[in-house]
Amino acid sequence: MSMLNTGDVTLHVQRLPPANGRAPIGTAVLIHGLLTDSLASYYFTLAPALAAAGLDVVMYDHRGHGRSERPLNNYSLDAFITDLDSLIAHLRIKKPVHLIGNSYGGTVAFGYAARHKRHVASLMLLESEPATEAWAQKMRDLLPRIITELCEDEAQALAKITSHYDARTARLAKAASKLVRETTILQDIPASPVLTDAEISAVHCPILAVYGGNGDLAAQAGQLRAMLPNCHTTIVPGHEHSILVETPKVIRDLAVNWLSHAGLPIPCTTEES
Repeated sequence: MSMLNTGDVTLHVQRLPPANGRAPIGTAVLIHGLLTDSLASYYFTLAPALAAAGLDVVMYDHRGHGRSERPLNNYSLDAFITDLDSLIAHLRIKKPVHLIGNSYGGTVAFGYAARHKRHVASLMLLESEPATEAWAQKMRDLLPRIITELCEDEAQALAKITSHYDARTARLAKAASKLVRETTILQDIPASPVLTDAEISAVHCPILAVYGGNGDLAAQAGQLRAMLPNCHTTIVPGHEHSILVETPKVIRDLAVNWLSHAGLPIPCTTEES
């Protein structure tokens, strides 16, 4: 475990070097989702495969999540993007990075790419979208429900989560409940500045957006392709939002294949649609 102080917040960072001591063919930074997520969702799914393929793999817990510091305020989307920028700078990663973001992590990744176009080699978005006004409205609608579900009757909510999932998920939900009760995260995120259509369209790096076929975001695949000059989309049939943990092999194959299309000399293992 490594703790990195950016000067604003201390982040928990994990790094997997390329297998067999080889020189890295590139750097992949993996960015997890919001509230009930942490870098562990990558550590046990995607990260080992990318390291085996020859990448330097960087994972970190967002501020307030996992083992990272939990400040009382400053949870705007800009703060999360700045954390990513600070992480890359402190790790002295000089070449453009490949960003893989799950859910809110993809929104952070896209925001970083819009702000630092030359620093991003490619984007892979898992059940994610750029920060638009529609996204902000979705956050305004969704996050208050989280308060109700997690905080008003925490014991009942945790018992339900444990019975439907597992103890680890319940622990993450308990940490999320504490985060939303003790910080300004639920107020800060919906109030974050959003990107204009022009700012979104100006992101020219290769982008792969992956959606569960039964999820709400799959319907926007065509719109993303229309807005982004170098965007490809893939649908995972029969799944909703949790494609990273529910279909890890599919996501691993897609990621390795995608990064080979993005210019890295690694095997192509699956076809994108």
